[in-house]
Amino acid sequence: MLHAKGGSLFASYMKVLPFFIMVLPGMISRILYPDEVACADPDICTQVCGNALGCSDIAYPMLVMKLLPVGLRGLMMSVMIAALMSSLTSIFNSSSTIFTMDLWRYFRPRASEWELMIVGRVFVLVLVVISVLWIPLVQASQGGQLFIYIQSISSYLQPPIAIVFMAGCFWKRANEKGAFWGLALGMLSGCIRMVLDFVYTAPQCNEEDTRPAVLKYIHYLYYSVILSVFTLIVVVVVSLATEPPDKENITRLTWYTRFDKPVQRALEIKTVDNDRDSSSPDSQQVNRDGSYRGENGHDEGQELSTMEDSHKQDSKVKSAILWICGLERKNERDSQEPPKPELNTCCLDEDPCMKHIVNANLIICMCTAVFLWAYFA
Repeated sequence: MLHAKGGSLFASYMKVLPFFIMVLPGMISRILYPDEVACADPDICTQVCGNALGCSDIAYPMLVMKLLPVGLRGLMMSVMIAALMSSLTSIFNSSSTIFTMDLWRYFRPRASEWELMIVGRVFVLVLVVISVLWIPLVQASQGGQLFIYIQSISSYLQPPIAIVFMAGCFWKRANEKGAFWGLALGMLSGCIRMVLDFVYTAPQCNEEDTRPAVLKYIHYLYYSVILSVFTLIVVVVVSLATEPPDKENITRLTWYTRFDKPVQRALEIKTVDNDRDSSSPDSQQVNRDGSYRGENGHDEGQELSTMEDSHKQDSKVKSAILWICGLERKNERDSQEPPKPELNTCCLDEDPCMKHIVNANLIICMCTAVFLWAYFA
């Protein structure tokens, strides 16, 4: 429990760093280069960065290219590209894993590891193509300002997920149907607002705003608050209108049931009837060498040996290519099932001293975040 709290606090402290590594450098660049970064005339902005609405996207690259020497300039650009590549690879890997393990295995529950690996890699290629095709939409949304685009997309898609997660943690009455409809309707509302942002771009200062009222009068941050309240109402209404979750399903999973004793579930043993009686050794004829002969008279031992010989004669070039690509097949007979892990009950007891230290760090982190938000807002 202490490790989970410490990991969350460490992530919270890391979220404070973007203020110092992204916001403050942008403010410094705006002061040092007012004619380029802080341009107000659309014609000048178009000449500087190609965007008539503003050149805030070139604030950080301007500092790197203007202030750093030649050696550090190249090193800094390498660091930025490496950080971008690591972020993209992590996103692609996570997305392909979710698609393969949660969606593909749902439709094909008996898919082999070979098939899952191929599907995951093909899905990564599809994501790369979609990412390249999405670049014009990023340039068209929010006047091409990347930071505002990121914040607006987060405001449209993250509130439903956060509300459902918090409802599941702190409300025992929340059930699966309430979470599903909360996510579905909340995501639908956020996607509608996101599509409207793509269709109706923000006008310039000297132009009339003819956008719909939901875009003209409601900022995207205010819309995130409205979306959060709407998602919470849907979760509460649907959960109260449907059956409550079973006690065994929420034991040790919510805040109020974290100290409950685990409920032992009765194991259901199901027998599978074998329709093909001919595949059993009792219904087959036994040869002198110990192999089995089926009802049709074919020698199964000879067929197996023939298949093994043909398998050994596979092309070595094909095997080498598959090995380089990481697609080599493993013999299913040689692969052994790993032993089943032992069921251990997690202990939620905390050391009193470390508990106070973690709680004190939580208060410090929250106070720091509130101060930075209130002082620089």
